[in-house]
Amino acid sequence: MTEAEDRKPQSDEARGTFDPEITSEFAIPAGFAAPRVVVEPETTSEFAVPDGLDVPQASNAEPGGSAFSTPRTYSAQHALAAFTPATGIPVVSLTKDLPWQDRMRTMLRMPVAERPAPERGPKAEEGGPAVPRVLDLTLRIGELLLAGGEGAEDVEAAMFAVCRSYGLDRCEPNVTFTLLSISYQPSLVDDPVTASRTVRRRATDYTRLAAVFQLVDDLSDPENHISLEEAYRRLAEIRRNRHPYPGWVLTGASGLLAGAASVLVGGDVIVFIAAMLGAILGDRLAWLCAGRGLPEFYQFTVAAMPPAAIGVALTVAHVDVKASAVITGGLFALLPGRALVAAVQDGLTGFYITASARLLEVMYLFVGIVVGVLVVLYFGVNLDAKLNPDAAVRIAERPGWQIGASMLLSLTFAVLLQQERATVLWVTLNGGVAWSVYGALHYPGGLSPVASTAVAAGLVGLFGQLLSRYRFASALPYTTAAIGPLLPGSSTYFGLLSIAQNNVDKGLVSLATAASLAMAIAIGVNLGSEISRLFLRIPGGGSAAGRRAAKRTRGF
Repeated sequence: MTEAEDRKPQSDEARGTFDPEITSEFAIPAGFAAPRVVVEPETTSEFAVPDGLDVPQASNAEPGGSAFSTPRTYSAQHALAAFTPATGIPVVSLTKDLPWQDRMRTMLRMPVAERPAPERGPKAEEGGPAVPRVLDLTLRIGELLLAGGEGAEDVEAAMFAVCRSYGLDRCEPNVTFTLLSISYQPSLVDDPVTASRTVRRRATDYTRLAAVFQLVDDLSDPENHISLEEAYRRLAEIRRNRHPYPGWVLTGASGLLAGAASVLVGGDVIVFIAAMLGAILGDRLAWLCAGRGLPEFYQFTVAAMPPAAIGVALTVAHVDVKASAVITGGLFALLPGRALVAAVQDGLTGFYITASARLLEVMYLFVGIVVGVLVVLYFGVNLDAKLNPDAAVRIAERPGWQIGASMLLSLTFAVLLQQERATVLWVTLNGGVAWSVYGALHYPGGLSPVASTAVAAGLVGLFGQLLSRYRFASALPYTTAAIGPLLPGSSTYFGLLSIAQNNVDKGLVSLATAASLAMAIAIGVNLGSEISRLFLRIPGGGSAAGRRAAKRTRGF
């Protein structure tokens, strides 16, 4: 060591290492000999095998694999029927002679493991189409159906039919009010592929709806071999197609609908013209609000004001007309009957989230109508307008005029729904039958309005379902416009008038009657559709032996 290194101060570690006088407080005292612990070369566990016990190792141990791999001791001859119920699996005969809605609905109500094997191979391009593209096509078709007002169950059936037509049998569609999703899993050990799409715009166009149904029907037909590109091309054409009726025709149809509704509740020619002018003005104002981007709530509020204002103006001017019929006719063109029927149908078929959202939409639209009419009625009451709520019980019975008015109302309602011209005649006749049945049960028969409405709506649903099966199309074009004459326009108006005159209790009773009539219409239409399915004996779905496949939830 050099002299410089000797002068360099040493660290504590160096001094502690080489200085034998410095000890630690944890050092073992001198003279105390502690036994040395022999550390085993390998750390053992309490579950280790004791010394002397030899366990023979299995030479043919199974290699590590998936939980879904077949066990080594599995024998196909002695396999247990783990997925087969004690009563067996019903044989489902899904022939091509049935509408695709019935076939797909029957299969959707069955568990995935119990669905029948595909009746044919996938009709696709060489090697099969890409799964994401098939799911995208399925979601786009479902979006058009849901935006057009179709029920959630029929939308799911259509989505399943599209996937199955391209060989994707293990798919699960899911429909809510604004969200569509679908998941496909090739096998139990493969990763699922999931896609979703949001419905942001809703447009009532039953012509487009019928075209989409025809596309799904062609895809489901085993004799047709439509490629994925061809399906995309047809879907693009459906989206680009213009509405069958121009705007001025829709405005005129709205006016004629209000005039026909005013005749149903006892109006004459002057009332017909006044109601028609009020509805046309309200329709134009609603179009103006829509062009400015206002929500539908304000559109309905503005559209409800002109008919009420014309009725109040005629009363203030002491014109000998029935002002209640003018206002009631204007309300008929605004009542959301289509959305109400779809909401109740979704609730009865088990789609409670979608049904709740649709009912909430109906409530908001109805509140918008209430606000618009109440504002006008409050001004009319302050101007000493002689508006009589008791006039609701004095509706003249004119069977010929009322049947003609009901048919005109259904005709104009069908035009507003943008229906195909081939279906307008059928729905017009169906609307005339609905009002005839209602009038026969209510006026001569003395049956309550709610019960008469339910029976008439049930016949509308039955006939609409039979016509849709005959034409392999949706039932909406044959039922929605036909229930127009049954909508509770008069009960709604007289309830609002009573509230405007501070008779809140009487007004609430009248509004409750209107709600009961609306529910009777919706339930009757759905019940008529279910009765048609019950008696047409769908293989695997309508018979008693195969009813298990069509079983919905029972609450347990």
